[in-house]
Amino acid sequence: MNAAPHPRPASGLPGRRGLLGGLLAGAALAAVPALAAPARAEAGPSPAPAAPAGPRATRPLLLGTYTSEGGGGTYTSEGGGGTGIGTAAYDTGTGAITPGPVITGVENPSYLAAHPSGATVYAVAEQAAGAVTAVAIGPDGTYEVLGSRATGGSGPTHLSVHPSGRWLLSANYTSGSVAVHPIAGDGSLGERTDLVVHSSPPPGPGQGGPHAHQVVTSPDGGHVLAVDLGTDTVYTYRLDTSAGALTEVSRAALAPGSGPRHLAFHPGGRFAYLACELDDTMVVCAYDPTTGALTPGPGQSTGTGSGTSYPAQPVVTGDGAYVYLANRGHNSLTRYAVEGGGAALRLLDTVPVGGDWPRQLALSPDGSLLFAANQRSSTVTAFAVGPDGSLTGAGTPFPAPVAVCVLPLP
Repeated sequence: MNAAPHPRPASGLPGRRGLLGGLLAGAALAAVPALAAPARAEAGPSPAPAAPAGPRATRPLLLGTYTSEGGGGTYTSEGGGGTGIGTAAYDTGTGAITPGPVITGVENPSYLAAHPSGATVYAVAEQAAGAVTAVAIGPDGTYEVLGSRATGGSGPTHLSVHPSGRWLLSANYTSGSVAVHPIAGDGSLGERTDLVVHSSPPPGPGQGGPHAHQVVTSPDGGHVLAVDLGTDTVYTYRLDTSAGALTEVSRAALAPGSGPRHLAFHPGGRFAYLACELDDTMVVCAYDPTTGALTPGPGQSTGTGSGTSYPAQPVVTGDGAYVYLANRGHNSLTRYAVEGGGAALRLLDTVPVGGDWPRQLALSPDGSLLFAANQRSSTVTAFAVGPDGSLTGAGTPFPAPVAVCVLPLP
């Protein structure tokens, strides 16, 4: 969800080979409606050279969208929203994406997260009466919506699974709160065990209240961090893994009016990279695993020139060598080199994303491909990641209604 100063644009996991075959063949999901395509797609990156002839691996891809205007604001001029969680498959060699059926019965699934067991995926219901939904996916491609639970807030825009696999964490953007739900052995969700509202500090310039935009667990598993755009603060909590309760242990103040949105940890676990969407900066933060304290450094350039480009989300390569940042207003991807063991970023370049308003990024599990969900053009674009971290267009833009999240699966 975007901040008040700019309008909201229109808008074990199925990694097993058996599931992919089921999705592509559609045999198990024959009754599910096909993924709707928009009337027009924006021009995208040039296709990468074709892979050599012979068998190539494919892997599943899940797509988040908005299913109602109440959930996602105004849709694109090219068409309306989706009808559920889209499914697709991507070629691990070429990056080409092939459409699959839609998992229906899931409202406004604007963000998706996978359970570490590989059996369940979770989606927010980004709407006034916020909720989170669990979907079990079988090895033969069948699926079952296990049910939804209220988050206790409005406009949930992000969620993540605790590394233990026992707790689901979600961030309510509109009401500025973080919720915790227990996860049962079958992947279903229990009633909420905690709800923490960000009541202080006061909202930043131009904000009407707190806006929790992301909630993640630190790499060491010891702390939960919630990024709040409205209060320009990152809150650190300890999670009681027996009761599902959060206790605040630290908070980090960002520049007033900076609008912190999403952060990504370096795999070394001592640094994180925070995108601030309102002052168009990237911030390197030191992280203390013992205390949970996050210490932000000065804001750095996104390489997009003057004005603000509403940077959305950073991602870090698995080897910790490069960081990528999605810039919505500039419709580009910024590439940084990581230096000093994670303590510094060096701006390298920006490349066109090949779509309009890149809302979310995701690396493939093997790190060879980067995917961008482009909300306003209703497309997903793919890039091959080079040994030097360079990005080369892979495949052609894939039509996906109001694409706001892309989740590549193992």
